[in-house]
Order: sequence, then structure tokens, then C-alpha cells
Amino acid sequence: MDKVGVGMIGSQFVAEIHAESFAGIPNAEIVAVASPTEAHVSDFAGRHGIAQWFTDYRALLELDEVDVVVLALPNYLHCQACCDAADAGKHVICEKPLCTTMAEADRMIDACASAGVLLMYAEELCFAPKYVRAKQLVDAGAVGALHLLKQCEKHDGPHAEWFWDVERSGGGVTLDMGCHGFEFFRWMLDKPEAVSVYADMGTYVHADKTRGDDDAIIIVEFEGGARGMAEESWIKKGGMEDRAEIYGSEGVIFADLLRGSSLETYSEQGYDYAVEKASTTRGWSFTMFEEAWNYGFPQEMQHFANCVAGLEEPLETGEDGRIVMQITMAAYESAGTGCKVELPFAPPAEARPIDLWLNR
Repeated sequence: MDKVGVGMIGSQFVAEIHAESFAGIPNAEIVAVASPTEAHVSDFAGRHGIAQWFTDYRALLELDEVDVVVLALPNYLHCQACCDAADAGKHVICEKPLCTTMAEADRMIDACASAGVLLMYAEELCFAPKYVRAKQLVDAGAVGALHLLKQCEKHDGPHAEWFWDVERSGGGVTLDMGCHGFEFFRWMLDKPEAVSVYADMGTYVHADKTRGDDDAIIIVEFEGGARGMAEESWIKKGGMEDRAEIYGSEGVIFADLLRGSSLETYSEQGYDYAVEKASTTRGWSFTMFEEAWNYGFPQEMQHFANCVAGLEEPLETGEDGRIVMQITMAAYESAGTGCKVELPFAPPAEARPIDLWLNR
């Protein structure tokens, strides 16, 4: 295989990031894109030099030159698109979170296994260069045995309307961003079993937009005794914040994914762009450069392209996405009941995370 043929399903925010990432990958090329709005998908194809575009992704799946599809879609559409891609013999890269119910997770994993195709879970924090270096230090024993990890991701709310609609998203900030922290903890700890979850969440600012949670604190305990604390927010002004703290018996690591790599800029008139979700650039701001690279998106897509080419084994799979979904479900159950939830936790198969919190 000279080049991996990529089919992009979706043409909004995260699809833009993935398209820019694939542009720098020598052994992969986006050969087609599908999205339901003709004006938008045709513009997307033109800007990224993509030869073919469709308003129905099923037409994209008929192309022989497509080896793998990237699901850059709203959460509630992941399952069907994944199963359709698997039926067409295409490998799948699924943007986080994997889906909205445990039944969907099982259908996706089973469909890809039955078709003999890869289901790869797009959790970019496991590829972010600063966090990769932290992981190397942990693996080398630099900070001893880990006992506490913290990861926070905060901004002032999603860019697309469907995130706010729990009928389509399946949850609020815990589902949208807590999934990052949960997999970060698992990866940093070499993926032990999670044994319990305690969560506190609420809708503090954005009740006019959503019934979902807009701020949450979640504590996950793992086999061996290490704990992970995730702080997630849609109500933090000033642009994206992504930080981690790693505490061990012999040391500590602090990592600020964005501010630690940015310029400190003061501008009275403002300028074009500072960082994701920043609402203004007037006054003091943190100006990012190579933002996608610092997040780990190009490295993630390079790895997945290598997996499709048979050069590597996936570091993040549908099974990982399923485990993250189970932790997420337990977090909403904990917030709904006010109690710590022991794992493994088996919610109703067709329940969405938000159902376990709102329907109390």
C-alpha cells in the first residue's frame, strides 16, 4: 500500500483539524469527504484539495480507494456510520467519545471484529508531545510509584449547537471532555482496571442552552490504589485550558499543554487568533502556535495510518473507548445518586450517560 486512502465523514470543526493533520502525513491522503450540506462539504473539499465529495456518506463507502474512514460526526451518529463502514470493509477511526450507549459500543466493536477491520479510538491526549514526554518519565521511574493524577480541560462552551442538545450529544461536559481525562489516567497508569468512580456535576451557567452538565469534578480509583481526578468545565472564560499533574512516591510532574507552549501577548486592539475557544484577543492573552501539533492530532493520525498500512498495532482501540464509556456512565450514575459507584458498572444497555443523572 503506497498511500492509505482516507474518507472523511464530517466537515465541521474536528474534521478541519484532522484534514490539516493528514496534509502532513506522507503515507496517507484524504481521497473523499462526505457531509450532508452540499455548500459546506464542497467548500471543505476545495479548501483541502480533496478530489471527491458527497452529501451521503454511503456513496463514499463504495469507493475502492477508501481504506479507512474518520468519523468526525455528532456523537449520536457514530454507531450507525461505524457499522456501515465496517460492512463496507473499511477501517474506522472514531472521534471521542466512542458513542452514546453501551449497546452502541458493543455493536460498533462487534461489527468491526466481524468484518476484520480496525476500530481505532481517537484520543489525542495519548499522542500530545508534552504528555508523551511525561509518560516516558513515568515509565523510566523518574517520579516513583504513582498515587494521584489530575487532568483538567476547561473552556467556555462548545463550538457547535448539537453539543448542547443532550438528545444528540448524550451528555454534557463530563461526556464531552471527561473522556479525555479518563483515558489519560488509564494510559499513564498502563491501563489498570478502574474500580470506582465518584462525581459531582451541575448546570451552573448554561441552563438557558442545555440540560446537560457544564461543570464537573470526577474521581476515578484504579486497581493498585492510584486515583485520577478530572476537572471539566464549559464555564471557564479566557480560552482553552488543558493541564495535568502527576504525583509519585519520588517526584511530581506538572504539564500545561497550551500555556506552557504559548506566547504571552498584550494587544490593545486585538488580533486574529490566540487559542481555541478564546472569545477575545484584547489585553493579555496566550497566543498558541502549531496548536494541532501540541494537542497531538497529527501524531495520532500518523499512527492510525501506519496501523492501516500494517506497520503498527493500534495504541487506542474501540475496547478502550468502551471502557471510557463505562467510566463515564458510572460518573453520571454517581452524580445522580450522590454515591460512589463500584466498577464494573452495568447501566441499562440503551441508556445514555445523561439519563443516569437527569432521570433521578
